[in-house]
Parts: sequence; structure tokens; C-alpha cells
Amino acid sequence: MGQDAGDVARRLLTGEIAAGARAIRWLDDRDPRGPALLAAVYPHTGRAQIVGITGPPGAGKSTLTDMLVAEWRSRGMRVAVLAVDPSSPFTGGAILGDRVRMARHALDPGVFIRSLGTRGQAGGLSRSTHDAALVFDAMGYDIVVVETVGVGQDEIDVVNLAHTTIIVAVPGLGDEIQAVKAGIMEAGDIFVVNKADRDGYDATRRQMEMMLHLRAQSRPAQPETPVLRSVAARGEGGAEIVEAIAAHRTRLEGAGDFARRNGLRARAQVINLVKDALTARALELGGDAIFDAVDARRIDPHGAAEHLLRQLDERIIAA
Repeated sequence: MGQDAGDVARRLLTGEIAAGARAIRWLDDRDPRGPALLAAVYPHTGRAQIVGITGPPGAGKSTLTDMLVAEWRSRGMRVAVLAVDPSSPFTGGAILGDRVRMARHALDPGVFIRSLGTRGQAGGLSRSTHDAALVFDAMGYDIVVVETVGVGQDEIDVVNLAHTTIIVAVPGLGDEIQAVKAGIMEAGDIFVVNKADRDGYDATRRQMEMMLHLRAQSRPAQPETPVLRSVAARGEGGAEIVEAIAAHRTRLEGAGDFARRNGLRARAQVINLVKDALTARALELGGDAIFDAVDARRIDPHGAAEHLLRQLDERIIAA
């Protein structure tokens, strides 16, 4: 396959797997051909429903995703999965555990599974997750699943990416309480209690429903948020979850929110790209000297930041 961005973009728009894989590699590696390719395919995006799946480690997110992929495929839908894995501290690469757990879909031409390493990115998402989701959208996938590495105190960035966010909990670990601390309860569109065959399922479900009831009091106009049951390891609950996801898309489209969420996601990506570019340029201008000055207590961090911003302003004016 050719190395030209335009050629890869044309192949990608026909749904060619190799072209999609190469595009995501370019974008993840910050190859200069990546932005050129994305510019060519961007007008063909905006159709796929992006479904974020997040929850604490051990909740069975990968097994749940595997079950949902099988359910979507049984309905004739094409599905792409972005599994955001922790990066190796030595190589920077993804561990790829999710691809192993979804191996039964590896030979299905209607499924594309791609792991991305977080590369130290906070928020549970890889730095290039947004771009990869656009690639899958342009390739014509109906559903793009983004599975995060797990929920922590601040790891809710998937909400900014997804049309529909699924929060996965599991009985017996107190995860629902932790989710409240992280603000996840405010973000979820669908809640799933996985491993529901375990002791404590009823108590976990009641606690989640109670907290969602409290949330609903501050959102009287919002529809009721579903709390669903699943035992993903046995394939139980997939149909109900897929139907709830489809119903959520219907509600979003009816209210004009599907396109609005696309716009908010694009705006967030623009801001992030500008932040990254300005930070790189400011650090290039300041070099190590500014950090040495902070270390030596000759200037405080706020003053150092102001100094770098002034240098940027002067560079812009001079240009």
C-alpha cells in the first residue's frame, strides 16, 4: 500500500483495514502525514455513534465490550473498538490485553479492534483517541466503542468524546461509592451492574438507583437513566444494553444533541491541539534555563509561566 497521505485516505474511505491501521499509526506517532490524512477524511465523519465504556478495574469492561460487539454484529452493524491500555513504562507501547480478550472477533471483517497506549495521558484516554475515532467514523463503522483503562478521581475524559457513556460497576467492591467521588454519576447515560450473579447485586443496584434518583432531582427534564444487569462472561444482558444504546441515540437525534456532541468534541480537540502546540513552542523558547531558575528559587512557577507567555507574544508580534 502506498505511503502517500492522499492515497491512504482514499483507501480508508473504502473501508480498507490496512489503510485504517496505517492512518491510526501515523496519528498516534505524530507522523506529519497524519494531519494531512485527517483533513482529507474529516468531511466524511459525523455519522458513527461513539460509545464510551468506563468503570473501575475488575468490573469486566473488556468482557462486556466483547459481548456487545457480538450483539451488534448479530444485528448486521459494523463495529470498531478502541481499547485504551496502560502504556509500558519502558517502550511506551500498549499492553494489548483487551485485544487478547476479544480474540474471537479478530477474523471478522466487520470488526476492527485497535489498542492505544495512554502514553502517560491523564483522563483514561490516549492522546490520539479522538483522531482514531474519526478514522473509524470515516471508514463507515456504525459504532465506535472506546474502552478506557479504568475510573479514577479524574478519569472521565471519555464523556467529552462519547455520544453515549456507559458506567460499569460490579457488586461487592464499593465501586458505586467511588464513582460518586469521581463525578462519574453525573456523566453516565447508561449504568450496567456487571457480574450480576455475584452476592451483593441487589444492594449495588439499589444504591445506584438511589444516587441516580438524587441526580434526577437536579435534572427534572431529563429522561430516566437505565440501570441494567449483565453477566458478560455468560453473554447475559447484551441485547438489553444494545437496545438502550440505540434508544439513547434516538433521543439525542430527536433533541439535536447528536450533532451538538460532535461539535463539542471537535471544539475540545481544537483546544487540546492548541494547548499542546503552544506548550511545545513555549518550552522551546524557554529551554532548560527557565526550569533551572525555578529550581534555584530565582523565579516562582507563576512567574516562569508569565515569562514564557511574554516570549510567545513577542514571537507572534515579530512574525
